[in-house]
Amino acid sequence: MKLAITQPYLFPYIGYWQLIAAADRFVLLDDVNYIKKGFINKNRILYNNSAHPFTISLDHPSQNNLIMDSKLSADPESRMKFLRLVRDAYRHAPYFDAVYPMVERVMTNAETDLTEFIFYSIRETASYLNVQTDFTKSSLVEKDPALRGQNRIIAICKKLGADTYINPTGGRALYDQESFAANGMQLYFIDMKQDMVRYRQFAEPFVENLSIIDVMMFNSVDEIGEMLKLYELNAQ
Repeated sequence: MKLAITQPYLFPYIGYWQLIAAADRFVLLDDVNYIKKGFINKNRILYNNSAHPFTISLDHPSQNNLIMDSKLSADPESRMKFLRLVRDAYRHAPYFDAVYPMVERVMTNAETDLTEFIFYSIRETASYLNVQTDFTKSSLVEKDPALRGQNRIIAICKKLGADTYINPTGGRALYDQESFAANGMQLYFIDMKQDMVRYRQFAEPFVENLSIIDVMMFNSVDEIGEMLKLYELNAQ
């Protein structure tokens, strides 16, 4: 069983979705600290032909809190502001009528728990994209809470019965083949074929690595399915 584990991100870029699609099971790493400068509750969309950041507000965000203990702001204005931004940015996109209702459904979900809110967004997006990967949360996996880093990841893999672990490309300095092999697992890193993940937006030049929302607004589900295959799995 191929397993991937990473922090929960709201409407992440297509590389994150390639990781999901490459795995049989995907674990949202929610029992680690929230990172203010990360992409957990923020990303970028296309607005006026350039990358425009968005953030969904949290209630007293702190890097001392675990992701699973973080809450969205009770004030829904940041969600409504985001919906207005998406509508304004993409109302003339070819797949707006198909995609916007799903985005609206996510944003109007009453959930305030950050992990559950993102979990819902990922399940909704996966359903739209026909991605069949199974999802769970690391907080639901029994393990020694003192474990950190690679040892925590290996413990989750063993508990869930994985024989292959796939990690994002940026983690090469954090994991080693020998440790995974000693535990009966193969380790791979996923590398997106960046130059091949291109599609027509409103204008040139192409703005890459935006939220999956951008990909969905300009491409059919079948076209995105082909993009999700544009990666390599490498041992080093």
